Amino acid sequence: MDNQDVVEIDLQEVFAQMIGHIWFLLAGTILAALAGFLVSFFLLTPTYESTTKMVILSKQNGENITYSDMQLGSQLTKDYAVLINSRYVLEQIIDDFSLDMDYEGFFELVDVVTPTDTRIITVTVTDEDPVMARDLADAIREVATEHITNVFDVEAVNIAEYANLPVQPSFPNVRMMTLIGGLAGLFLTAAIVLIRFLMDDSVKTSEDVAKYLELSTLAMIPVMEDEGKKSKKRGKEKKGKNAIYNASELRDVDLEEVESDKLQEIVL
Repeated sequence: MDNQDVVEIDLQEVFAQMIGHIWFLLAGTILAALAGFLVSFFLLTPTYESTTKMVILSKQNGENITYSDMQLGSQLTKDYAVLINSRYVLEQIIDDFSLDMDYEGFFELVDVVTPTDTRIITVTVTDEDPVMARDLADAIREVATEHITNVFDVEAVNIAEYANLPVQPSFPNVRMMTLIGGLAGLFLTAAIVLIRFLMDDSVKTSEDVAKYLELSTLAMIPVMEDEGKKSKKRGKEKKGKNAIYNASELRDVDLEEVESDKLQEIVL
């Protein structure tokens, strides 16, 4: 591989660039975090989740529940979950509550979960109104209980947990979105600093001269700051900027017209 195609990155220089632009990084982080907070708190509509749980037992041998009954109930929980989300159940809830949505829209707001190796079915409803979310979850459980009993001819559906009244919105998570916004701002500003550092190929110090040009510094001269006192041959295009001169160019510089507080580097 050609050595000219290899780009070397000095981690110490990168770290120094980050420290040198610390205020820029902090400003970007704070502004992005503030944006995430404002969007999540003022622009996004909060939604609430209410959850109810039920247990369905299939009795096969009289009134006593056997081990086979429990196994069968565990295997049938997925079938019960399908019935809970069925069109029959959800459309009845839509009619009872006069909801302004169709089956597909309401289906997206209902989440039915059947944990592995359990006979418990969890029904979660999401709504912008916490009271409505609770009422819908309880109503779905009641209608689904009747529907499951008729379809599978089970003895009963036991209530493991009534729907709760949520007090905190489930979405948006203001703290999380603020944190994500701050991290995104920090990453973006750090990327800007790093890209500018990698694309800057100018020579600024004598160390850069020795490192990149493989030349040694011979002497240093001041910068000409006042336009009226510039050198006629070399100063016209470099007002207020550091420039590097070869030793053969020293005769073109008028050393009496320069100030001693700003130096130029003379290289071989």
